[in-house]
Amino acid sequence: MKLIFERSQAGRRAARLPAYRDLPAAEIPEELRRANPPRLPVLAEPEVVRHFTELSTRNFGIDTGFYPLGSCTMKHNPRVNERLVALPGFRDLHPYQDERDAQGALELMWRLQEILTEVSGLHACSLQPAAGSQGELTGLMLMRAYFSDRGEDDVRDTIVTADTAHGTNPASVTMAGYKLQKVRTDERGNLDVAHLRELVDEHTAGLMLTNPSTLGLFDEHIEEVASIFHEAGASSTTTAQT
Repeated sequence: MKLIFERSQAGRRAARLPAYRDLPAAEIPEELRRANPPRLPVLAEPEVVRHFTELSTRNFGIDTGFYPLGSCTMKHNPRVNERLVALPGFRDLHPYQDERDAQGALELMWRLQEILTEVSGLHACSLQPAAGSQGELTGLMLMRAYFSDRGEDDVRDTIVTADTAHGTNPASVTMAGYKLQKVRTDERGNLDVAHLRELVDEHTAGLMLTNPSTLGLFDEHIEEVASIFHEAGASSTTTAQT
């Protein structure tokens, strides 16, 4: 596919802006003015439309194919979900809406929270994180609060992540003030359990694991992995992809 500059041919025009002679000249400081006009491609209107239409067909989407990564954001969202969130009761809610006028939406959020708590077997959950990366940071902040409460936050200073981890994982680890250790994966895409045992020690605060992984695989040793961290008194946070 040719770049739009490669398609450019002098003398062609897609549109011509009207001349507004009565407008005052732009007051641009001399030092900020261009010495030469900008280098812009020159194409006819149909060529511009075809170029950007062709670019759009290269986007991943559920209508054109399966997204190859383990990203929860990019996976299939049923069309009925899109219809529901477009209902006026959801669509037209304002961030500062009075709680008395948003009881329906709040009840649904509460019900979802209760379902997630039951399914996960946890005592509570939060709907606050709006993305996987925010969920990662939230989990790490919970780990830090836990070890701080136990007086171990100075010792537990390292987080283990898989070598297949999404780029936001090490970024979240750094933002949370932890050191990063990477554990290898085996030939089947699972965590290398033997390598993991070598890494986990008294300095390990926790593990960040996406399951299924960025490779799209459910880790076959997930229970053994959890037991390693349980034995070491460390924590684990899992980003569940759907």
